[in-house]
Amino acid sequence: MNINRTTFGLASGAAFVATLMLVWLSLGVGIIGQDGDPANLMYFGVIVVGVIAAFLGRFQPIGMSRALLAMAFTQAVIAAYAIFAKLGYPWSGPLELALLNGFFIAIFGFAAWLFHRSAVEPVSGTA
Repeated sequence: MNINRTTFGLASGAAFVATLMLVWLSLGVGIIGQDGDPANLMYFGVIVVGVIAAFLGRFQPIGMSRALLAMAFTQAVIAAYAIFAKLGYPWSGPLELALLNGFFIAIFGFAAWLFHRSAVEPVSGTA
């Protein structure tokens, strides 16, 4: 399988920036509740899932696509749990949690799509 390096690079950049933003918001500002709320530590599970899945996928485009989908799914599970358990209330309402987490889910999903697109199947020459 050939790799479209430009698309792979864009996907890697999007995933890296989103991960850095997730760390910054979790530690610095706090996505759930106020700054320092221990519920924000759940977001490191997103990163752990991504790292493990990337290693299992051997950093190949399809494996990375699956890793980013796993990260998006983990982010969604954490968001749903935070909303239904009313974590961070009253500082973080359900709309705020849905929007912030939805942003990361969208970026991780977009990066997964880019990784998938970067896998270029060789063209067979049939005449």
